[in-house]
Amino acid sequence: MIKPTQTYLLLFGFLLISALGFSQSKKQQELEERRQALRTEIRQINDLLFKGKTEQKSQITLIEDMNYRVNVRKNLIQVTNQQANLLTREINDNQNKITELRDELETLKASYAKMIETSYKSKSEQSRVMFLLSSTNFKQAYKRIQYLNQYANYQKEQGESIKSKTTELQETNTDLVRQKGDKQKLIDENRVAQRELEKELVQHREMMASINKNLSNYTSQIQKKQNEAEKIDQEIEKIIREAIAASNKKAGKTTTASSGFALTPEAAALAKDFVSNKGKLLWPVEKGVVKVRFGKQPHPVVKSVTIQSNGVRIATEKNAQVRAIFNGEVLRIISSKNGNPTVLIQHGNYISAYSNMAKIYVNKGDKVSTKQAIGEVFTNPANGETILNFSIFKETKTVNPAEWIYRM
Repeated sequence: MIKPTQTYLLLFGFLLISALGFSQSKKQQELEERRQALRTEIRQINDLLFKGKTEQKSQITLIEDMNYRVNVRKNLIQVTNQQANLLTREINDNQNKITELRDELETLKASYAKMIETSYKSKSEQSRVMFLLSSTNFKQAYKRIQYLNQYANYQKEQGESIKSKTTELQETNTDLVRQKGDKQKLIDENRVAQRELEKELVQHREMMASINKNLSNYTSQIQKKQNEAEKIDQEIEKIIREAIAASNKKAGKTTTASSGFALTPEAAALAKDFVSNKGKLLWPVEKGVVKVRFGKQPHPVVKSVTIQSNGVRIATEKNAQVRAIFNGEVLRIISSKNGNPTVLIQHGNYISAYSNMAKIYVNKGDKVSTKQAIGEVFTNPANGETILNFSIFKETKTVNPAEWIYRM
């Protein structure tokens, strides 16, 4: 007889194994989603940054793009290795499970065979009748009837248990074969990725050697780009401050250093909708890869230089249309003597900014809707790059677009 303590231990063990299996399956799914996303990103990098464009690019731009692709490919190889390692653990678990199931099945079959043999020896109706008639009283006869019924039910349960264990064994074997195939596929893909990475690293080293010979020139180019970006950011901040002051004046309030927008009920509702869509907002272009992310960071190539990015730089295709990420109103269109136009769209007390535009389809004060085309991205004829500088502001403070845009 199994004691209650043993029952609890068996139940706990079953639940632990089930939870572990579910956890591994969930982790495998997460890794697969990440791997597919990285593969898609590499395809987009090749299409948007390398297809027929390498001859036009400056040395610094080309090494930036190569550096980006190398890092993404390294991430892909790492994630694929993690998947293969997890599959190895799952394969080992299934192999152990198969061994246990086979042992259980053998025990069940042996027990069932012995039961059938015993049943066969006493199977005649006469034996059963005599078994009942030999009872000393009615109570004993009733108990013997119960015993016969229980024995018959137990035989049936044992048969069902054998059938169930056989099915489970077959399914586990099928899973094992699939897992081994998946693992081999991952290993083969990683070999291809590793060969590509090795070729790219050779090119990368050669180009870095060339850049290091003229580092001061490249550093000044980077600083020039940084200064241009800062000027645009300062202009945007100035316009937002003016808009805040105007909204407070209209509402009859005094503007202070910490003042935000004095929102109308309609604008407040729009801001609330904007916030409720955090992490789900539309990309500002249909196809794109983020070349420079938000925040203070070492330059991707010249690590000794620190850059401050108040938004993201998205590489996209030539003539790419820019889309409003959410419903709003065009706050201002900034025209610059040395740069390309910037469109500011207000979403309550949030502002989305789209810089480096070639064409503008909207005017100040226009109401725009989510996904509406507001213009086209500028393509630099000197290097063939099509880059959208995109940022999001809450009042005058920049926020990380990757936290707001879907899967950025």
